[in-house]
Amino acid sequence: MTRPLPRTPLNSSKLVRFLTENDMSDAVRNAYDVGQKLGDWLNFRQAIALHGVLNPELQPQPSPANTRRAALMTAEALSRHVKKIRSQLEQSIVEGAPPGSGLARIDMPPAELDEPIDPKTAFTPYRRFYAAQQRQMEATLQNLRAQVRTQLSKSSSALQQLAALDAAFENILSEREAVLLANVAKLHEKRFVQAVKRHTKKQADAMAADEIAMDLRQSAWLMPMRQALRTALLAELDTRMQPTLGLLEAFNLEHAQQQ
Repeated sequence: MTRPLPRTPLNSSKLVRFLTENDMSDAVRNAYDVGQKLGDWLNFRQAIALHGVLNPELQPQPSPANTRRAALMTAEALSRHVKKIRSQLEQSIVEGAPPGSGLARIDMPPAELDEPIDPKTAFTPYRRFYAAQQRQMEATLQNLRAQVRTQLSKSSSALQQLAALDAAFENILSEREAVLLANVAKLHEKRFVQAVKRHTKKQADAMAADEIAMDLRQSAWLMPMRQALRTALLAELDTRMQPTLGLLEAFNLEHAQQQ
Protein backbone atom coordinates (compact mmCIF):
# COMPACT_ATOMS: atom_id res chain seq x y z
CA MET A 1 0.00 0.00 0.00
CA THR A 2 1.30 3.46 -0.89
CA ARG A 3 2.39 5.56 2.07
CA PRO A 4 0.52 8.87 2.01
CA LEU A 5 2.66 11.93 1.43
CA PRO A 6 2.97 14.35 4.36
CA ARG A 7 0.37 17.08 4.38
CA THR A 8 1.29 20.74 4.21
CA PRO A 9 -1.04 23.10 6.11
CA LEU A 10 -2.94 25.47 3.86
CA ASN A 11 -1.41 28.45 5.64
CA SER A 12 2.14 27.14 5.27
CA SER A 13 4.34 28.10 2.35
CA LYS A 14 8.10 27.71 2.10
CA LEU A 15 8.22 30.55 -0.40
CA VAL A 16 6.32 32.97 1.86
CA ARG A 17 8.51 32.00 4.82
CA PHE A 18 11.66 32.52 2.74
CA LEU A 19 10.58 35.97 1.59
CA THR A 20 9.53 37.00 5.09
CA GLU A 21 12.64 35.66 6.85
CA ASN A 22 14.89 37.46 4.33
CA ASP A 23 13.01 40.76 4.72
CA MET A 24 11.89 40.64 1.11
CA SER A 25 8.21 40.74 2.00
CA ASP A 26 6.13 41.65 5.02
CA ALA A 27 4.42 38.87 6.96
CA VAL A 28 0.81 38.50 5.86
CA ARG A 29 -1.93 37.59 8.28
CA ASN A 30 -4.59 35.31 6.84
CA ALA A 31 -7.41 37.25 8.43
CA TYR A 32 -9.67 37.22 5.39
CA ASP A 33 -12.16 34.54 4.39
CA VAL A 34 -10.72 32.42 1.58
CA GLY A 35 -14.09 31.97 -0.11
CA GLN A 36 -14.77 35.71 -0.08
CA LYS A 37 -11.31 36.49 -1.43
CA LEU A 38 -11.73 33.98 -4.22
CA GLY A 39 -15.09 35.49 -5.07
CA ASP A 40 -13.44 38.89 -5.46
CA TRP A 41 -11.01 37.43 -8.01
CA LEU A 42 -13.62 35.77 -10.25
CA ASN A 43 -15.08 37.47 -13.26
CA PHE A 44 -18.58 36.67 -14.51
CA ARG A 45 -17.58 33.90 -16.93
CA GLN A 46 -15.28 32.24 -14.42
CA ALA A 47 -18.02 32.26 -11.80
CA ILE A 48 -20.41 30.55 -14.21
CA ALA A 49 -17.81 27.92 -15.12
CA LEU A 50 -17.03 27.23 -11.46
CA HIS A 51 -20.74 26.99 -10.64
CA GLY A 52 -21.12 24.37 -13.35
CA VAL A 53 -18.30 22.28 -11.93
CA LEU A 54 -19.74 22.46 -8.42
CA ASN A 55 -23.16 21.46 -9.75
CA PRO A 56 -22.37 18.61 -12.17
CA GLU A 57 -26.02 17.57 -12.40
CA LEU A 58 -26.61 20.74 -14.43
CA GLN A 59 -23.99 19.79 -17.00
CA PRO A 60 -24.58 17.43 -19.95
CA GLN A 61 -22.79 14.13 -19.39
CA PRO A 62 -20.52 12.76 -22.15
CA SER A 63 -21.71 9.64 -23.93
CA PRO A 64 -19.69 6.44 -23.38
CA ALA A 65 -18.64 6.47 -27.01
CA ASN A 66 -16.93 9.83 -26.55
CA THR A 67 -15.23 8.96 -23.28
CA ARG A 68 -11.55 8.13 -23.63
CA ARG A 69 -10.60 4.90 -21.96
CA ALA A 70 -6.98 4.29 -21.03
CA ALA A 71 -5.17 2.17 -18.51
CA LEU A 72 -5.53 3.40 -14.94
CA MET A 73 -2.18 3.71 -13.19
CA THR A 74 -1.70 2.17 -9.79
CA ALA A 75 -1.31 4.49 -6.83
CA GLU A 76 2.29 3.34 -6.46
CA ALA A 77 3.13 4.04 -10.11
CA LEU A 78 1.54 7.47 -10.08
CA SER A 79 3.33 8.41 -6.84
CA ARG A 80 6.66 7.30 -8.30
CA HIS A 81 6.04 9.36 -11.43
CA VAL A 82 5.24 12.52 -9.45
CA LYS A 83 8.27 12.00 -7.21
CA LYS A 84 10.53 11.50 -10.25
CA ILE A 85 9.41 14.73 -11.94
CA ARG A 86 9.83 16.70 -8.72
CA SER A 87 13.32 15.27 -8.19
CA GLN A 88 14.34 16.19 -11.73
CA LEU A 89 13.19 19.78 -11.28
CA GLU A 90 14.99 20.04 -7.96
CA GLN A 91 18.20 18.80 -9.57
CA SER A 92 17.74 21.26 -12.44
CA ILE A 93 17.63 24.14 -9.95
CA VAL A 94 20.55 22.99 -7.80
CA GLU A 95 23.05 21.62 -10.30
CA GLY A 96 21.51 21.42 -13.77
CA ALA A 97 18.96 19.16 -15.42
CA PRO A 98 19.80 15.43 -15.21
CA PRO A 99 20.59 13.69 -18.54
CA GLY A 100 17.61 12.02 -20.15
CA SER A 101 15.06 14.06 -18.22
CA GLY A 102 13.96 16.09 -21.22
CA LEU A 103 14.53 19.29 -19.25
CA ALA A 104 16.61 22.11 -20.68
CA ARG A 105 19.90 22.77 -18.93
CA ILE A 106 19.78 26.21 -17.33
CA ASP A 107 23.13 27.22 -15.88
CA MET A 108 23.66 29.79 -13.16
CA PRO A 109 25.72 32.78 -14.42
CA PRO A 110 29.47 32.85 -13.58
CA ALA A 111 30.33 33.43 -9.92
CA GLU A 112 32.38 36.55 -10.66
CA LEU A 113 31.19 39.91 -11.93
CA ASP A 114 33.32 42.17 -14.06
CA GLU A 115 34.59 45.20 -12.16
CA PRO A 116 33.49 47.94 -11.97
CA ILE A 117 30.01 46.52 -11.37
CA ASP A 118 27.11 48.38 -12.93
CA PRO A 119 24.09 48.11 -10.58
CA LYS A 120 21.71 48.68 -13.50
CA THR A 121 22.83 45.64 -15.50
CA ALA A 122 24.60 43.28 -13.09
CA PHE A 123 21.47 41.33 -12.22
CA THR A 124 20.37 40.79 -15.83
CA PRO A 125 21.98 37.31 -16.27
CA TYR A 126 20.46 36.20 -12.96
CA ARG A 127 17.05 37.51 -13.97
CA ARG A 128 17.26 35.42 -17.14
CA PHE A 129 18.33 32.36 -15.15
CA TYR A 130 15.45 32.79 -12.70
CA ALA A 131 12.84 33.38 -15.41
CA ALA A 132 14.03 30.36 -17.41
CA GLN A 133 13.75 28.12 -14.34
CA GLN A 134 10.26 29.46 -13.67
CA ARG A 135 9.14 28.81 -17.25
CA GLN A 136 10.48 25.28 -17.12
CA MET A 137 8.79 24.61 -13.79
CA GLU A 138 5.49 26.02 -15.02
CA ALA A 139 5.41 24.00 -18.25
CA THR A 140 6.55 20.75 -16.62
CA LEU A 141 4.18 20.97 -13.67
CA GLN A 142 1.21 21.97 -15.81
CA ASN A 143 1.74 18.78 -17.77
CA LEU A 144 2.22 16.71 -14.59
CA ARG A 145 -0.90 18.16 -13.00
CA ALA A 146 -2.92 17.32 -16.12
CA GLN A 147 -1.56 13.76 -16.07
CA VAL A 148 -2.65 13.29 -12.46
CA ARG A 149 -6.08 14.77 -13.24
CA THR A 150 -6.43 12.28 -16.08
CA GLN A 151 -5.97 9.43 -13.61
CA LEU A 152 -8.60 10.90 -11.30
CA SER A 153 -11.02 11.32 -14.19
CA LYS A 154 -10.87 7.55 -14.77
CA SER A 155 -11.69 6.77 -11.15
CA SER A 156 -14.77 7.30 -8.98
CA SER A 157 -17.34 10.03 -9.57
CA ALA A 158 -15.98 11.94 -6.55
CA LEU A 159 -12.47 11.96 -7.99
CA GLN A 160 -13.82 12.89 -11.40
CA GLN A 161 -15.49 15.95 -9.88
CA LEU A 162 -12.29 16.80 -8.02
CA ALA A 163 -10.34 16.65 -11.28
CA ALA A 164 -12.86 18.93 -12.97
CA LEU A 165 -12.74 21.35 -10.04
CA ASP A 166 -8.95 21.44 -10.12
CA ALA A 167 -8.96 22.14 -13.87
CA ALA A 168 -11.37 25.01 -13.30
CA PHE A 169 -9.28 26.51 -10.51
CA GLU A 170 -6.10 26.20 -12.58
CA ASN A 171 -7.76 28.10 -15.40
CA ILE A 172 -9.01 30.78 -13.01
CA LEU A 173 -5.86 31.27 -10.94
CA SER A 174 -2.99 30.55 -13.34
CA GLU A 175 -2.69 34.12 -14.62
CA ARG A 176 -2.73 35.61 -11.11
CA GLU A 177 -0.20 33.01 -9.97
CA ALA A 178 2.16 33.85 -12.84
CA VAL A 179 2.06 37.57 -12.01
CA LEU A 180 2.72 37.03 -8.30
CA LEU A 181 5.59 34.60 -8.85
CA ALA A 182 7.17 36.88 -11.45
CA ASN A 183 7.42 39.54 -8.73
CA VAL A 184 9.78 37.32 -6.71
CA ALA A 185 12.60 37.94 -9.20
CA LYS A 186 12.05 41.68 -8.77
CA LEU A 187 12.45 41.30 -5.00
CA HIS A 188 15.73 39.45 -5.57
CA GLU A 189 16.90 42.18 -7.94
CA LYS A 190 16.20 44.84 -5.35
CA ARG A 191 18.36 43.03 -2.76
CA PHE A 192 21.04 42.41 -5.38
CA VAL A 193 21.30 46.07 -6.34
CA GLN A 194 21.51 47.06 -2.67
CA ALA A 195 24.36 44.56 -2.17
CA VAL A 196 26.21 45.90 -5.23
CA LYS A 197 25.93 49.46 -3.94
CA ARG A 198 27.26 48.44 -0.51
CA HIS A 199 30.15 46.61 -2.18
CA THR A 200 30.96 49.62 -4.36
CA LYS A 201 30.87 51.97 -1.38
CA LYS A 202 33.24 49.76 0.61
CA GLN A 203 35.63 49.73 -2.34
CA ALA A 204 35.54 53.51 -2.57
CA ASP A 205 36.05 53.90 1.19
CA ALA A 206 38.97 51.45 1.17
CA MET A 207 40.65 53.24 -1.73
CA ALA A 208 40.21 56.60 0.00
CA ALA A 209 41.85 55.20 3.12
CA ASP A 210 44.48 53.37 1.06
CA GLU A 211 43.41 50.04 2.59
CA ILE A 212 42.74 46.58 1.25
CA ALA A 213 39.92 44.82 3.10
CA MET A 214 39.29 41.08 2.83
CA ASP A 215 35.52 41.55 2.87
CA LEU A 216 35.74 43.37 -0.45
CA ARG A 217 35.86 40.04 -2.23
CA GLN A 218 32.75 39.51 -4.33
CA SER A 219 32.22 36.04 -2.87
CA ALA A 220 31.47 37.57 0.53
CA TRP A 221 28.10 38.85 -0.73
CA LEU A 222 27.60 37.31 -4.17
CA MET A 223 27.65 33.63 -3.11
CA PRO A 224 24.85 34.11 -0.53
CA MET A 225 22.84 35.92 -3.20
CA ARG A 226 23.29 33.03 -5.63
CA GLN A 227 22.26 30.52 -2.99
CA ALA A 228 19.21 32.63 -2.15
CA LEU A 229 18.06 32.38 -5.77
CA ARG A 230 18.22 28.59 -5.65
CA THR A 231 16.53 28.44 -2.26
CA ALA A 232 13.68 30.64 -3.49
CA LEU A 233 13.25 28.52 -6.63
CA LEU A 234 13.08 25.34 -4.54
CA ALA A 235 10.49 26.99 -2.32
CA GLU A 236 8.54 28.05 -5.41
CA LEU A 237 8.68 24.48 -6.69
CA ASP A 238 7.18 23.33 -3.39
CA THR A 239 4.38 25.88 -3.78
CA ARG A 240 3.68 24.95 -7.40
CA MET A 241 3.57 21.25 -6.46
CA GLN A 242 0.80 21.63 -3.87
CA PRO A 243 -2.23 21.23 -6.20
CA THR A 244 -0.73 18.11 -7.78
CA LEU A 245 0.16 16.63 -4.41
CA GLY A 246 -3.39 17.28 -3.22
CA LEU A 247 -4.81 15.39 -6.19
CA LEU A 248 -2.34 12.58 -5.64
CA GLU A 249 -3.27 12.33 -1.97
CA ALA A 250 -6.96 11.98 -2.86
CA PHE A 251 -6.12 9.33 -5.47
CA ASN A 252 -3.97 7.36 -3.03
CA LEU A 253 -6.55 7.59 -0.25
CA GLU A 254 -9.31 6.15 -2.41
CA HIS A 255 -7.13 3.31 -3.62
CA ALA A 256 -5.99 2.56 -0.04
CA GLN A 257 -9.63 2.29 1.05
CA GLN A 258 -10.34 -0.15 -1.74
CA GLN A 259 -7.63 -2.55 -0.53
